[in-house]
Amino acid sequence: MKETSEVDLEKKISDAVYNIEEDRAMVKAVLMDAIIYLKKNEENHKTTGQVVAKYFEALQRSNDQLIKIITIKEKNTRHSDEEEISSESLYDLIDSEKTD
Repeated sequence: MKETSEVDLEKKISDAVYNIEEDRAMVKAVLMDAIIYLKKNEENHKTTGQVVAKYFEALQRSNDQLIKIITIKEKNTRHSDEEEISSESLYDLIDSEKTD
């Protein structure tokens, strides 16, 4: 049976992945609308290009967060007996990505 801290960490990881997936779905919907808008008129590129770029940056950050979570889980699996990764470490790692 998993220890309480390990179960707690799994729940937090699951919650973080869910939030990332929700954010990605919303950004994808906005990007699809933006692509349709941009295709209508060359002038639209000038007025909305920067906004669309910000949405792509948000997708890239969520990709980076998913990669970090996968890395943490893999490390935790390989070293479960040697060292435990705390939920604080998980959120510190994700937060450090936001400030980069």
